[in-house]
Amino acid sequence: MARNVLVRYRVKPERVAEHEALIARVFAELAEKRPEGIRYGAFKRADGVSFVHFALVTADANPLDQIAAFKAFGERIKERCDEPPEVVDLAAVGTYGF
Repeated sequence: MARNVLVRYRVKPERVAEHEALIARVFAELAEKRPEGIRYGAFKRADGVSFVHFALVTADANPLDQIAAFKAFGERIKERCDEPPEVVDLAAVGTYGF
């Protein structure tokens, strides 16, 4: 069964560049390893400090858990944030292209 997850949070302004570099490493490793069973995106809002991540996981286990850069990204994330991550599981009502 697919799991749809939305995560949103706000990063301290002085930590945005560091945070974006950690996100870039996640996507570089995903591009290298190309795991099956996940669609994933990270987005920054226009305010420059608010981020939203969306994951559609169709694998039995979340492939992100096997990505070293994702583990590094998660370490001390609360230290980088003004508003800590809020994880929301979503139930699909309708989708296109997912």
